[in-house]
Amino acid sequence: MDDPYQNNINQQGETYPTYGGGEYTYPYQADYPPQEEEDAASDVTEGHDEDEQMYEGEYQGIPHPDEIKEARRAARREARMKARMAAEVEEETLPEQYESIMEDCGHGRFQWTLFTVLGLALMADGVECFVVSFALPSAEKDMCLSNADKGMLGLIVYVGMMIGAVLWGSLADKLGRRQCLLYALAINCIFSFLSCFAQGYGIFIFLRLCSGIGIGGSVPIVYTYFAEFLQMDKRGEHLSWLCLFWMLGGLYASFTAWGIIPHYGWGFSMGTEFQFHSWRVFVLVCFLPSVAALAGLVFMPESPRFLLETARHDEAWMILKQVHDTNWRAKGEPERVFHVSQIKTPQTQDDEFIEIQSETGTAFQRFMVRHMTLVKQVMKNMLSLAAPDIRLHGLFIAIVWFTMAFSYYGLGAWFPDQIKYLQFEEYESNVKIFHREKVERFHFNFTLQNQVHKEGQYIHDRYIYLFIYKIRNVKFEESLFENCYFEDIRSTDTFFENCTLKNTVFYNTDLWEDSKFINCKLENTTFLHPKKGCHLNFQEENDILIYLVSFLGSLSVLPGNILACLLMDKIGRLKIIGGSMLGSAGCTFFVFLCFSQWAVVLFHCLFFAASAAAWNGIEVITVELYPASKRATAFGVLNGTCKLAAIISTFTFGKFIGITKIIPIILSLSALVCGGLLAFKLPETREVILQ
Repeated sequence: MDDPYQNNINQQGETYPTYGGGEYTYPYQADYPPQEEEDAASDVTEGHDEDEQMYEGEYQGIPHPDEIKEARRAARREARMKARMAAEVEEETLPEQYESIMEDCGHGRFQWTLFTVLGLALMADGVECFVVSFALPSAEKDMCLSNADKGMLGLIVYVGMMIGAVLWGSLADKLGRRQCLLYALAINCIFSFLSCFAQGYGIFIFLRLCSGIGIGGSVPIVYTYFAEFLQMDKRGEHLSWLCLFWMLGGLYASFTAWGIIPHYGWGFSMGTEFQFHSWRVFVLVCFLPSVAALAGLVFMPESPRFLLETARHDEAWMILKQVHDTNWRAKGEPERVFHVSQIKTPQTQDDEFIEIQSETGTAFQRFMVRHMTLVKQVMKNMLSLAAPDIRLHGLFIAIVWFTMAFSYYGLGAWFPDQIKYLQFEEYESNVKIFHREKVERFHFNFTLQNQVHKEGQYIHDRYIYLFIYKIRNVKFEESLFENCYFEDIRSTDTFFENCTLKNTVFYNTDLWEDSKFINCKLENTTFLHPKKGCHLNFQEENDILIYLVSFLGSLSVLPGNILACLLMDKIGRLKIIGGSMLGSAGCTFFVFLCFSQWAVVLFHCLFFAASAAAWNGIEVITVELYPASKRATAFGVLNGTCKLAAIISTFTFGKFIGITKIIPIILSLSALVCGGLLAFKLPETREVILQ
């Protein structure tokens, strides 16, 4: 019987392996599917050792089924491993990729345009810190403010800025840097404008509070926003240059106050109910930087780093391409192509705002869910600042912020008050005393100033047109006025005490019976067309020296700012902060030796110059310490801490004016030394990529 498995030979002598028996035998083709049995073997290899056994398909290059299965399993394992590795690497490499993208985009026209717009917003913050303090001496006359009211009005701006810093800084990490800054500046513009026309104390203080809440968001958002458009080697220097705009805000406020407020006649009035004097013109002018910043910000894009954190990759890519094309086109290389095609995604992202998808959900329900979700996200982000990995450094930087602000704002308010006190002492020492003088039929048409008249007799005298020359700081005690005539009188701190007035006429004067005459006997005395209102008791010079001091103090910041800009990326943030704070402490110590007005002015300027570099370093390192998802929140909380320190120090230091200067100096000196030494415990971030 023929072997059914024998090889057939064709006519040409070629052999084919056959399968089957009898007449149904057929040749085995190479493309026939391999056998499924795992132990299948050809007769050729039968009887060989296991190691030498060879699958017959190898002759035709066909892999063994076991090898195919194992290769598939290995491929699946490798794919899963690569997916896990990719997920881990993406979170680590997003900052590096973003840094390389910013390097590819370069530094040019786009950054300088954004620098100018954000600088105006920072300038508006600097102006806000000075507005009330400059306007207060005039506002207290228009609004009849008590000492308690004046103190509250001086602090309310810092309260608003503290609330605004925390509020807008936290929202900027969820709603976007640009959007929140637009809201903040718009609120500041609206309420600043309205406060110019507020006549009552209550409405005025409310409007200034709202204005402070608006502008309080500028500092934390501006630095966060601008830093995310800068590459690592440019970040420290250009953030420091941005600080110059805060100095410009102080100069702008001082210069405009100096030029506007002393001109009390600038403005108009509508009866006694509505007064719009020069200090209101000053407040109106001071909101112009905020308006300019708001207008410019409309044309600026959102931070692409924020968009990446919220999974808005297409928008981020478009903005990065805009930055790239704007810069290289301005440099004369429009042909350069933006090569980035894919941007990494953060591993974990917060969910987008939850919308009610059900058709039965009302608009109110959707509104509540959306905003409650936002509140929860904001609170969660704020609590995450206490996470173990950033808790210690966060505590250190908070202490540095607090100590620096405590000394800076406290002494910043104490220096002008101390100068006023020294002025008052000098003025009191030069008072002229007239005793038992007798003046008859005399025409007073010149200024009477800093005088005390005791037991005098004034008979048939005329006091006319003293609205030009005025009566300032004059006191009549136990004097007699008989048949005298007062017309068009304007006075400041002028009183009649225990005097007798007979047959005397007061026509169109601000010397009214209710408040200017203390225990006086008025016999046949007439008051015709009296000018009533506390706004009339106003000293026109309005402390010109104080404006000059503030102007010089703001200008003295310039050398410290320039020095910080040049050295920030060369010697590091920590040496800038620590050295500047310790240098400021040295300037504070020498204030003990100040016994004259100009000595106080000198050390006021030296202190501001020494402390400027510390502020630059603190703001730069705050941006660099925190990741993008927490950066604005952390900056807002720390800036709120700064404003809290300002409130405490200005209130505390003001209590010691005219009593002692030892306690304010010791408190400031101690705070600066502690903060300066603690600054060296912070991590150096000079060569750290923004996380």
